[in-house]
Amino acid sequence: MRRIAALALALSPAAALAGAQVYEPLPPEVAAQMAAAIADRAPPVFLFSRAEDAHRWVHEMSRRLRNRIPDRRQRVELLKTVQYEAVRAGLDPQLVLAVIEVESGFRKYALSSAGAQGYMQVMPFWVKLIGKPGDNLFRLSTNIRYGCRILRHYLDRENGDYFRALGRYNGSLGQAEYPNAVHAHWRERWKYDGPTR
Repeated sequence: MRRIAALALALSPAAALAGAQVYEPLPPEVAAQMAAAIADRAPPVFLFSRAEDAHRWVHEMSRRLRNRIPDRRQRVELLKTVQYEAVRAGLDPQLVLAVIEVESGFRKYALSSAGAQGYMQVMPFWVKLIGKPGDNLFRLSTNIRYGCRILRHYLDRENGDYFRALGRYNGSLGQAEYPNAVHAHWRERWKYDGPTR
């Protein structure tokens, strides 16, 4: 009986303590632009100018993720997706890794009490706003693609103000705890001095 309960717990989505992005109507042109970016289903590839830069970055980030994601293949798949989607959205991949760490603790099936889903804790209302019915926010590439586009949207809306954009992303605008936690992880845990593109 204990084994069944443990298996059920292991297979259920992990609760996340992240906040909840707040629904705000989007201007039609912004919604169309975001929808076009989300609709691009190209498989992620590393977007580095030199192969050796990609190798160094993956090696270093994989080493840092080893305790959170023991399976090397899963780590590399996550890193490839994060680097690809972050660069496409004009974001620092290390910032995205910091957001994932704070939002979900690198748990693919994390689920917040507000209903935010996956690695980047995306609220389901975004699927209706910019996606297609059936988009699965627990799917790695879908979740990271949405999360990066949403964060880019908030950065644009806040004229590059990371504190305010991160607050909007988390649904905690005006509160310092979340933006400060992401910034600390970004600059301390995920800092990387080599090329990220």
